[in-house]
Amino acid sequence: MGMSLDRRSFLLGASALLGATSLTPMSALAQENRLRLLFWGGQARADRTYKATDLYTAANPGTVFDGEFMAFADYWPKLGTQVAGGNAPDILQMDYRYIVEYATRNSIAPLDDFVGKELDLSDFDQDQLEGGKVNGKLYGISLGANSVAVIVNKTAFDEAGVPVPDQALSYADLPALAEKWKAGNKRAGMALWSDGSGVEPALDNWLRSKGKGLYGADGQPLFTAEDITEWFQMWADLRAAGVTVSPEDQALDATDAIENTMIILGKSPVTFANSNQLIAFQALSKDEYAMTNYPRYKPGAGGGHYRKPSMFFSLGATSQKLSEGAKFINFFITDPEATKALGVERGIPCKASTRANIAPGLDAQSQVALNFVSNLGDLLGPLPPS
Repeated sequence: MGMSLDRRSFLLGASALLGATSLTPMSALAQENRLRLLFWGGQARADRTYKATDLYTAANPGTVFDGEFMAFADYWPKLGTQVAGGNAPDILQMDYRYIVEYATRNSIAPLDDFVGKELDLSDFDQDQLEGGKVNGKLYGISLGANSVAVIVNKTAFDEAGVPVPDQALSYADLPALAEKWKAGNKRAGMALWSDGSGVEPALDNWLRSKGKGLYGADGQPLFTAEDITEWFQMWADLRAAGVTVSPEDQALDATDAIENTMIILGKSPVTFANSNQLIAFQALSKDEYAMTNYPRYKPGAGGGHYRKPSMFFSLGATSQKLSEGAKFINFFITDPEATKALGVERGIPCKASTRANIAPGLDAQSQVALNFVSNLGDLLGPLPPS
């Protein structure tokens, strides 16, 4: 997807999908317990989220939600503006990359006082719990574990008579795979691979596969100028060999909107994404989609992937309803009906009891996402600093 190499500036890209909704009629404005909820995502995520809020309001009469959702690139300027204006939402989605910044600026509230009371974190995966901590305090509740992944149009690969790439795939394998693709491809204008030269998670994964990374705990780069030169030269060579889509086509994916990715636009049968996004991608296509890992730096090189908290729910530090917000977060991650409605769209649930509750009812694509994160093998490395 179209993420810039700059860890901050990529958030300021062109405007993408923007959705806003009030979850109750205007006549409910007089209700006392009104909660503002802000999150990023598309319509598929919004639909699932609002099913959960509906269940919560049914169980808690008098509670009203004002919900707003938008694309990832639009979310951070919106949230930053609200925080700066002292008007932060009560409940907000938070990203692993930004939780330290928001916590150290006192923009989100510590949650430790709610643990064991409003928040039941028994049987919560420890790595996901630790991912929400900053300087020893809990600031975010992980809504699911995920990993970077390549979304694959399995139908297009099947038509071409080319097997979907497996875990052994490395960047060195792409030219030969592209030749097989060209020989069998039945879809005009479709190149094998999206151009990942400007995709930050792809660069991070490639560096980690080399035993390096983007940033250390001190915020300093873990890569060299030579690494970056090698990265861009590799993509230039792949481009010249006809492995990737054209620069003109790739430029269409200038935002983080799934609708603009090469796989949805029919320009390539693959796109760089995250494992929890398979459901949203599949919702936009009649073809069958599958998932595989990012290519390895070289054959046999592992450690590029990690189980990342896909996103957190945090509470705005200025909220006057912290206890109620914590109660809702707990409902979101524990209620049997709510968690079934949410599925694995935000990642693999972090509570063992929740996983057991939803597993029997998961559809085929959700099972794919669950199995992918559970079976990364030697591709799995440690969680990097937030």
